Amino acid sequence: MNLDEMEPKAKQPDEYLRQDLSSFSIEDLEERIEDLRSEIERCESEIKSKRASLEGAEAFFKK
Repeated sequence: MNLDEMEPKAKQPDEYLRQDLSSFSIEDLEERIEDLRSEIERCESEIKSKRASLEGAEAFFKK
């Protein structure tokens, strides 16, 4: 068994985003919002990192 098989499987993004929310409790919805905000922050952080790398490479090759 390799390590990839041991990791929990995440829901597909489309499936997660299109779930019927009517059966969720207020607490579940609030938790979901926090999870999504955390994911947005993680994505934004990765974008910043990639932009910094790109800018560094562009500056290096402009010399």
